[in-house]
Amino acid sequence: MAQDSDPYSRERDLVESQIENLLQNFHPGTTNDREFWSLQYDLGLAWVHFARGFGGLGVSPSLGELVATRLAQAGAPSNFILNPIGIGMGAPTVMAHASTELSQRLLKPLFLCDEIWCQLFSEPGAGSDVASVITGAYRDGDEWVINGQKVWTTLAHASKWGMLLVRTDTGVSKHKGLTYFILNMQAKGVEIRPLRQITGEAEFNEVYLTDVRIPDGHRLGDPGDGWKIALTTLMNERVSLSGTAAERESGSIGEAVHLWKSLPEKSSHDRDRLARLWIEAEVSRLVNIRASQLRLAGTPGPEGSVGKLISAELNKKIYNFCVDILGPGGITYSSYEMSRPASIKIEREDGTRDFPKAFLRSRANSIEGGTSEIMKNIIGERVLGLPREPTVK
Repeated sequence: MAQDSDPYSRERDLVESQIENLLQNFHPGTTNDREFWSLQYDLGLAWVHFARGFGGLGVSPSLGELVATRLAQAGAPSNFILNPIGIGMGAPTVMAHASTELSQRLLKPLFLCDEIWCQLFSEPGAGSDVASVITGAYRDGDEWVINGQKVWTTLAHASKWGMLLVRTDTGVSKHKGLTYFILNMQAKGVEIRPLRQITGEAEFNEVYLTDVRIPDGHRLGDPGDGWKIALTTLMNERVSLSGTAAERESGSIGEAVHLWKSLPEKSSHDRDRLARLWIEAEVSRLVNIRASQLRLAGTPGPEGSVGKLISAELNKKIYNFCVDILGPGGITYSSYEMSRPASIKIEREDGTRDFPKAFLRSRANSIEGGTSEIMKNIIGERVLGLPREPTVK
């Protein structure tokens, strides 16, 4: 079959032409971030596998890697650091399950970072076992009334919208009695309290919901469909936390290599440690490339759990290495003063990497988005086909 009649080739040509259109009309060096993201969305280069008019072109999701690579090479701004939960989890969930009207209302402000998103799943008694949530909701006409508490909510204090999982039926099994909503975080009855972390920051929060009213139009799916929709969010969460199929020696391992090269004195022992970490990082990168090729639009498969487990543990080891080779400088930290950041970043004011902060923040990598122990259970059961662990009653 001729190449020009190959559907994938035609899709690739379309994406490449849209990338050229974007970069020629709004080059990153001469355009502010919001204008750039707006045109990127309008040209269908936000999430290429989404439908036209919703930030996509309706093409293969694998072509998203082409967009990411070309824009990164051109120096385009990244919105992920400002709205990681919205970009990585909220958008795929909305596209898969929300009405056309709600999708049109939510997706573009999300991509432009005009409206930040958070995730309201975990509770004091429902962390790894998300289906055990007890925050309740009952219907009152065209609205739902919510009461309960959520915890470990990243960037709740900066968010406009929250993905909320609640219990609407206590008479059925825990997985069947859940319903999923998009919550206005500025609604009456929403109280957000900071949770201070070892970095001194409070990017995490606890959220109290007291007689909060949500319009029925902000419900995703039918009542009782919450668990199915939550799985879309959770699987996309693990994909986004596992990292993308980045270029070789990028990310944390690239930072470690750069730091190593800058040292006036180098030991052979530390060189060997760095070499082992580099190999692990390359294996992780290749796993993510393979996983990205297998992902389809909608709910990703368990490969996201594999990538998330690898990257979480590897990040901790890399930043531990960085702190070690810095010597006394590795244990100095600028400030433990409590602050509430508007984004998740570990750079200093001058843009340089704050390695002590990165070391402290990386401790959360193996907890957020599902603990490493939970990831191992998922991989064992869903990938390797091993029997489930015994349930303690």
